[in-house]
Amino acid sequence: MPRSAGVSVPELASLFAEVGLPDPEQAFPGLLEPLAGYLALLMQWNRVMNLVGARTWQDAYRSLVADSIRLAAFLDPLVPLAAPRCWDLGAGAGLPGLVLRMIWRKGDYWLVEAREKRALFLSTVLAKHPLPGVRVFRGRAEAFMAGPPPRTADLVVSRAFMPWRDVLGLVRGNLAPGALVVMLLREELAERPCPGWIRTAASAYQVEGTSRFFCALTPED
Repeated sequence: MPRSAGVSVPELASLFAEVGLPDPEQAFPGLLEPLAGYLALLMQWNRVMNLVGARTWQDAYRSLVADSIRLAAFLDPLVPLAAPRCWDLGAGAGLPGLVLRMIWRKGDYWLVEAREKRALFLSTVLAKHPLPGVRVFRGRAEAFMAGPPPRTADLVVSRAFMPWRDVLGLVRGNLAPGALVVMLLREELAERPCPGWIRTAASAYQVEGTSRFFCALTPED
């Protein structure tokens, strides 16, 4: 039975059906091996760094990885550009970013993380499981956006980085025309959640009996 440092690939494959995702061999060819490698590294580092609250790779999959996989389907119709400039602010342990990029590989994707040890973890995963177009920036989001040259994004992804209103205020001046800010939240935002912003798409899903939401927002003209 194939294993990746304690992560059983067949067991990992079986968890997709458990959480309502399609057969990974058919829907996501080539995903299982790098995903198993990522989960193995996550649990190894978690023992000394407390990257995530989950204490087993199975729990990490159910509570954190599965919605990162769902995010790919949410983004696909929303981002028509062939090469979008994507930012993942407060990338942490690489959830959703690293898992997302194993499936959804449009454009360039920056993992922005201010905490040195977490940035080192992200770089370690990428060294062992390279993902095209993915780079790590160790530093504050403000420093990353300032450049040089000043950067603009077509897509910003945020999960538990800071309160959603603060994220919108932070990135507003660095968005390209038509850009989206996509949040992973525990609440569904209104169609006009705050002045100057419109919700363009939303999707609800369940994780261990609790509702979670993807919300995509864009600045009003």
